[in-house]
Amino acid sequence: MSTVTPAGSAPQPLPRNHGPEGAQPGYLLLEDGTRFDGFSVTHHAPAVGEVVFTTSMSGYQETVTDPSYRGQIVVFTYPLIGNYGVAREHMESDAIHARAVVMREGVDAEDAPCAEGGWLSWLTDCAVPALSGADTRALVRHLRDKGAMRGGVFPAAVSPAEARALIEAEPPMSGRDLVGEVTPQQPFELPPADGVAERAFVAAIDTGIKASIVRNLRERGVRLRLFPAYSSAQELLVANPDAVFLANGPGDPAALDRIVATVRELVGKVPVWGICLGHQLLCRAVGLETFKLPFGHRGANHPVKDLATGRIDITSQNHGFAVLGPRGERRVEGDEPLRWETDFGTAELSQLNLYDRTVEGLVLRDVPAATVQYHPEAGPGPHDAVYQFDRFLEQLIGGSR
Repeated sequence: MSTVTPAGSAPQPLPRNHGPEGAQPGYLLLEDGTRFDGFSVTHHAPAVGEVVFTTSMSGYQETVTDPSYRGQIVVFTYPLIGNYGVAREHMESDAIHARAVVMREGVDAEDAPCAEGGWLSWLTDCAVPALSGADTRALVRHLRDKGAMRGGVFPAAVSPAEARALIEAEPPMSGRDLVGEVTPQQPFELPPADGVAERAFVAAIDTGIKASIVRNLRERGVRLRLFPAYSSAQELLVANPDAVFLANGPGDPAALDRIVATVRELVGKVPVWGICLGHQLLCRAVGLETFKLPFGHRGANHPVKDLATGRIDITSQNHGFAVLGPRGERRVEGDEPLRWETDFGTAELSQLNLYDRTVEGLVLRDVPAATVQYHPEAGPGPHDAVYQFDRFLEQLIGGSR
């Protein structure tokens, strides 16, 4: 068991199954000076970033390959990570975007039926540092109390002074644009899934779209063209899509005014639907503001209430920023849909997070546009809200007739 101590203390005993290449003493240092000891079990090199945690009990490979985790060190609250290996089908993109991972116990098993390799071996091959044997329970309690913050994973050979200097050189997440690191350089198009007839043509602003979102759209008959994030509204409109999709992605939405301006030009001219970062961008485009959550929403157990129907879905979430309500409130009290007037007509706050009553969805009533903050595609997580994709297609096709 590891300890939470001032920098410089000795690591605790190594847990079993500590990795394919042996282990070395290592530690996580936070910018507030708190240190968590453990063992470096993959790539023995420093890694710095914003330290965040996810409560998902599975889906570790999907998590680290989600572009929304760009620039972050991911702490897994579930105590055993790696028990079913890794496989190509679990990739959410073509690379690992997390800077490093921190686990109570990381294992390298690959005997599950679908496994194509071991978790720790794969992280090693991808040159991603991992700390095992850390007291993740104490670490997560600290992050909940103090908030997500910059930090780093270091082998013991790196002195605390060197570690602090590397952490201080890392830019904070607030005000940071990371979309440019994950967006494609050129547009490219994907047909509907094999054997599925085309039902709609959708243009997506690719700010770091997950593979499971792409899959869900294609399985429903969408021909999808992915545009670089900084494409102009004219570039998207000239393609004559049936709708525009706003994807998930990393960083601070307040740093993406150029994309927000593009979204403002699109609203009212073509149906728009957004997920996660896309939700935040559309909300900013119609006049709402965003703010940084203390420790974010990351995991697969977040209850969200639809204010129109009363339905509660358990959702998968991954974001560190949220949208202020129409009166600038961080918590929306009451369960009645709130409405306000925008340049695009009436907007309605349609869904709430039942953990902290933050905004989870928006609908424009006079033009076709809507968002959800959570991930209906899951990947990983429950599939309670996957119907959102069917609703989107039904409304899109019905509105075009």
